[in-house]
Amino acid sequence: MEEFKRTVVISPAPTANGDLHVGHLAGPFLAADVCVRFARSLNREALLATGMHFTQNYVVTTAKRLGVDPEELRLRSADEVSRTLAALGIDIDAFGCVDDRFVKMVVNFYDRLRAKDKLVLKSVKLPYSSATGEFLTDSYVRGTCPFCLAENCAGLCESCAHPILPGDLIDPRSTLDPDDPVTYREARVLVFPVEDYRAELEEYFARQRPRMRPRMALLIDKLLSEPLVDAIITQPITWGIPAPFPDTTGQVVYADLEGMPWSMYCTALAAEAHGAVLSADDELWLAGSGTRVVYFLGTDAVYPFAVVGTAMLIALGDYVLADQWVSNEFYELSNEKFSTSRGHVISGRDLVAEVPRDLVRFHLSVTGPEFQRTDFTREALDRITTLRLVDPWNRVVDKVDEWVGQGPFPVSAASRAVGYRIFERFRDDFDLAHFSLTHAAHTITEQLARLDRRQVTAEDVGDFCYEVEVFLRCAAPILIDLAAEALPDTVLAEPEGATQYTPIKLPRLTGVGG
Repeated sequence: MEEFKRTVVISPAPTANGDLHVGHLAGPFLAADVCVRFARSLNREALLATGMHFTQNYVVTTAKRLGVDPEELRLRSADEVSRTLAALGIDIDAFGCVDDRFVKMVVNFYDRLRAKDKLVLKSVKLPYSSATGEFLTDSYVRGTCPFCLAENCAGLCESCAHPILPGDLIDPRSTLDPDDPVTYREARVLVFPVEDYRAELEEYFARQRPRMRPRMALLIDKLLSEPLVDAIITQPITWGIPAPFPDTTGQVVYADLEGMPWSMYCTALAAEAHGAVLSADDELWLAGSGTRVVYFLGTDAVYPFAVVGTAMLIALGDYVLADQWVSNEFYELSNEKFSTSRGHVISGRDLVAEVPRDLVRFHLSVTGPEFQRTDFTREALDRITTLRLVDPWNRVVDKVDEWVGQGPFPVSAASRAVGYRIFERFRDDFDLAHFSLTHAAHTITEQLARLDRRQVTAEDVGDFCYEVEVFLRCAAPILIDLAAEALPDTVLAEPEGATQYTPIKLPRLTGVGG
């Protein structure tokens, strides 16, 4: 088995058409942050990277709806998202956006695929507007998904996560002008024949299957049950990175398939933020580099990253393939999908401005959409954080307070064994093989309840206070502010050897109501 030197954790970039709401945060971003914090608590090298997706034409359609310039929207969105991640304590090492370095990496990536004859020029049927003389792709056209019959734009179905070729939408209509009748025209574009890599993909996902969540496993099975569709690489529209090929003049690289060079770009930025000097932008992705790549992503991002992206890396050779994919479902608001356009949304920054962020992080962990759609309500946040976190923690603090300034007190071998069991419980929740924020939040709940029930005496106060600290160190990847205020560091060496303990003053948690 390969010995990993570092873990690179990537959350695919959100589209630059607005800020992050609570639904975004409860999905891949909080989980990725907790994963990296846990790895670092064990003194392992870990990098966390994300950024903004500037090149999707959703930026254009949202800007049109808002009456602003697309460039203004994407720059404003990048600033808002960066501030929202920081507000929730999601500590990003690299926040990648489109710049000359990124464009060069995308062009180089596809140049190499073309040089290896891995891209094919093909005529495809695309929706077309006779009134404007423009092809309608992705957010420019809306209709019915041919796989699940949900209402959707072209590109990727948000409901079933299948790729939808623009020409396959049922009853398409222009989102730029609903009264403009949609026709079809043929366009010569470059495609990547994913089916050519079926054998390698089947072998790869067979290895991944034990750690895939059920919905991702089902999607992979469905995709592999039929011939894999060609992935369109260039599109005959104007918003995006100009395609570098003479036979696709005037076209752009398809934004949804920039994922692999974007991942390498963000990895390089993250490593450089920690002082690394790289000889090449893709250095940490090369085979033999000792890099373990882990993606935290919504199920709707599985196809472009896990299927097409993996096939492209196989086609190029010499690269590591992602070691794990941690997928999630949608997080709803009051049993309806979050919708910025309808105003059915709660901003992550707005919520943290009202509620201590440890409480927000805990609640999103408890209710996160790991295996199915789950729901956010403010009433549930208030109730759950009060009953499961704030009140029991503060009662534990009251017990410790009685002994602060006294000691040291002995710690028994039995208590050291308990401390190790606490560590094991959290390690099982945070370990990538079975990573689960929901389980970790329940472990916080059950361990707090156990400590809350304890009757503390002079004979076992050392044991009790020692176990409280072990608990807090283990919970630190979620309860970041509480741990930072209480402890000098959050290093999580396996608990052993403590024979005495001096109680320390612990901070109390402030509830939702102050």
